[in-house]
Amino acid sequence: MPKEKIIGKLLFTEEQIQARAKEIAEQIDRDFSGEDVILLCTLKGSVLWFSDILRYMKTDAKIDFLSASSYGASTVSSGVVKISFDPQVNMYNHNVIVVEDIVDTGRTLSYMLPKLEERGPKSVKLCTMLNKQARRTDDVTPDYIGFEVDDLFVIGYGLDFDQRFRGLPYISYLDEEDVESL
Repeated sequence: MPKEKIIGKLLFTEEQIQARAKEIAEQIDRDFSGEDVILLCTLKGSVLWFSDILRYMKTDAKIDFLSASSYGASTVSSGVVKISFDPQVNMYNHNVIVVEDIVDTGRTLSYMLPKLEERGPKSVKLCTMLNKQARRTDDVTPDYIGFEVDDLFVIGYGLDFDQRFRGLPYISYLDEEDVESL
């Protein structure tokens, strides 16, 4: 059986992603042992990472979803944050962990996190699969980081290019030549 052709340039394999998700889930278990935890999945990109974290956690967690974006069909943030789905779970006096696919400029999270704080949680933490510090414009610091990445346009494992490539079992990046050929 032929090996699957990698789209873009490979950064992290499925095995690397799974191993890191397990390590982070174990850290969350240690940090919140015996406490109430709510995991908030940021749609759509973090669905796979969120599922891995939840599956590896031993701590029982409530889950909910939210959707906010500043990308649209571009490879760079538009700077305009749009919230299209708001969590319904009661966060008051609970530990909330926002599970994100990538922290890039931080603009979306700097808008969203204070909105969550208004709901009176015991704590709000941020878990991200990828941290792209090179593009950070807003003061956002993830508490749990899967991997650090350079200033690259990444796809796969939930991350997309114009709603494509989310289902890839790895994380790769696209350069200009790759984008032009898609």
